[in-house]
Amino acid sequence: MFGLYLHVPFCASRCGYCDFNTYTPGELGTSASQASYFEALRKELEMAASQVNRPAQTVFFGGGTPSLLGAEALAGILDVVRGTIGLSDNAEITTESNPESTSPEFFATLLDAGFNRISLGMQSASPQVLKVLERRHTPGRAVAAAREARAAGFTHVNLDMIYGTPTETDDDVRRTLDAILDTGVDHVSAYSLIVEDGTAMARKVRRGELPAPDEDTYADRYALIDKALTDAGFRWYEVSNWAHDGGECEHNLIYWRGGHWWGAGPGAHSSVDGRRFYNVKHPARYHALLDEGHLPIADSEDLTDADLHTEALMLGLRLREGVPLSWIGEGAREVVDKHVRAGLMRVTDGRLAVTEAGRLLADGLIADLLVAEER
Repeated sequence: MFGLYLHVPFCASRCGYCDFNTYTPGELGTSASQASYFEALRKELEMAASQVNRPAQTVFFGGGTPSLLGAEALAGILDVVRGTIGLSDNAEITTESNPESTSPEFFATLLDAGFNRISLGMQSASPQVLKVLERRHTPGRAVAAAREARAAGFTHVNLDMIYGTPTETDDDVRRTLDAILDTGVDHVSAYSLIVEDGTAMARKVRRGELPAPDEDTYADRYALIDKALTDAGFRWYEVSNWAHDGGECEHNLIYWRGGHWWGAGPGAHSSVDGRRFYNVKHPARYHALLDEGHLPIADSEDLTDADLHTEALMLGLRLREGVPLSWIGEGAREVVDKHVRAGLMRVTDGRLAVTEAGRLLADGLIADLLVAEER
């Protein structure tokens, strides 16, 4: 499959835990307006179309905060995609949105434009947790936005939550899950908080102003989340993602199944036909290169068969479906047998996958296999 990722690098403010390639108005000044971003993106998509020569089966607007552009601007960018890369029939078209920059009118305009999936950053229903994360929306706004999206006619709506935030309690997580389930969404993503170097949160943890996240707490919270979602009829299909049948995110499955995608926008990463490359990060430099008639690529590499094999195992074994057992080198078969006996992996119909118990240890299990293959 082939997908298109569109990076929108704008945020109204920077959350304390975020290390994404995003910029607030104060950080950009006048060097990169939304209008110039739109024009630069159009130029990149025109150049990309001549190289990929295939329509997109999925389109994903990520960021940053795509919803800050407004529904009409997002619809305009989608029209550019149609006129350059092109869209396949029944393409999945998703935009991330922050609850505070959405409205019933926003969702109705997107639906009319051809969007068919919404992903909302909820993070938590606890005011205290949102404060620690430095999120701007109130706890109830994410719930209201999810309901507005569904009322507008979106069948596929995702809510993101973060667990393991310093000061968070089990009751905070339960309240968040109750709020999510009350909206009727068909997809939930739950990510453990990672305190990234260079972020405001990392500095607070280093100074002792916040406690460092705890691995045992992560495990307990994950189990709590999984049970609540499973009891409510959701099914995990990737370690951090649950959906009702038919609600899985096809764009993200392209990444996990080793498909191809073009990432357009400042700092976006691409992987097309065995070549991996990424764009320059700063919007001003991104615009300048495109104005000069160049693709804004900062660096690239050709992936070897060994690279592709490693990535296929690292990503595919995070999926419930797993990977063909035939992909596992002979040197790692004893390791497979060991993890199967321990109940951490399973082999079914010629496919190797992690079990329910093995999910939290997936990264370590995969590392064991790769090390064994190299010996």
